[in-house]
Amino acid sequence: MRIEPTPIAGTYVITPRLHEDDRGLFLEWYRGDHLAEHSGQSMELAQANLSVSAAGTVRGIHFADVPPGQAKYVTCVRGAVLDVVVDVREGSPTFGRWTGIPLDDIHRRAVFLDRGLGHGFCALTPDATVLYLTSSIYNPAAEHAVHPLDPELAIDWPTDRPVLSPRDAAAPPLSSLRARGALPGYAYQKVRSSDD
Repeated sequence: MRIEPTPIAGTYVITPRLHEDDRGLFLEWYRGDHLAEHSGQSMELAQANLSVSAAGTVRGIHFADVPPGQAKYVTCVRGAVLDVVVDVREGSPTFGRWTGIPLDDIHRRAVFLDRGLGHGFCALTPDATVLYLTSSIYNPAAEHAVHPLDPELAIDWPTDRPVLSPRDAAAPPLSSLRARGALPGYAYQKVRSSDD
């Protein structure tokens, strides 16, 4: 298992070793001890989610109030997606930047993103199936969204006609959330990480 940082602090790409033979395939797609050793990040598991999306569907950009926040560990078990992490942490040196990581059922990579980061993805194939572990249970009152087509973010979604949920289509731009003081702070992130 290889764990590599991305340009967004607190985000890592995990590439597993694939063990293939005439019976099929085996891999370890999550190892908490390896994640902690390589990234300095730990993750308590509280919930597991699975979504199936039609090609062209864009889900996100979602984030949760910090604290407690919600770390995620994401993989695509069927088809392919472009997984996107957006730094929505006020005061972060990479605030407003995003990174895209291709996830698919061939390479079987995963993405870990720490609390306070925004997350979304675009389905590249029919019935793209994404499985993700979260560090806290779903709390609708603490969940927020940034409009995925916000020109300020300028995310290069790999579709000409993104299909959005009503919630995502009505989400405000990043600048509006920033003006309202509704974004997580980077200071919390630095304090929490140094205390781990």
